[in-house]
Amino acid sequence: MRVLIVEDDDAMASALLASVRSAGHDAARVGRGEDALLVHREHDAILLDLGLPDMDGLDVLRKLRQVTDVPLLILTARDDERSVVLGLRSGADDYLVKPVKLVELLARIEAVARRAARAGDAGPHRIDLGELRIDLDRRVAAVGSRALNLTATEYELLALLARHAGSVVTREQILDALWGDAFVTSSRSLDVHLTGLRSKLMLPGFIINVRGVGYRVEDPAGGDAGRARAGGRR
Repeated sequence: MRVLIVEDDDAMASALLASVRSAGHDAARVGRGEDALLVHREHDAILLDLGLPDMDGLDVLRKLRQVTDVPLLILTARDDERSVVLGLRSGADDYLVKPVKLVELLARIEAVARRAARAGDAGPHRIDLGELRIDLDRRVAAVGSRALNLTATEYELLALLARHAGSVVTREQILDALWGDAFVTSSRSLDVHLTGLRSKLMLPGFIINVRGVGYRVEDPAGGDAGRARAGGRR
């Protein structure tokens, strides 16, 4: 996987480059937001610092999300809740606070790689749940005629719940499927993405909170019909 590191600190960038390459990935580094916007198409994943010299990293993130859904992880010293929420709601797939253990960073990158590989292997199929339609090949979703402008992680969350319509998906299963480690990932990330997804769906009661366990979506036509419409894939 080709990883773009957007980091203005030379020492930090050198450590990140060495770690990513040691795991077998290609890695390149830029130190400015404008440079990231110019070369992002050449990469499969992005590590983005927020404290850049030419523009705020959140602005870089918003601009990137207008043109690409490539997996993007924020890696920053900002640990206040407002920055975390803004980053995740602006389209980041994960949010890590410096200093970060390099083994954890590599685990997050590898989780992104596995998820991207699964998406690439999937054939054309879709899921229909009442008014909701999810095209798993094109990675788009709509409620009736209203297209949903989902972030990459919101889409993954919706697709995961929809594939298991009628069954409870635990928080640990969601964290493991979306981020690769149910015990390392902050559950706050999931809460932010879930809130964003619900607000975009505008389907009250569609995602049911099973207290202390996880979440469930209901298939109006029943589980077997939902699986058939999804091409028999689970």
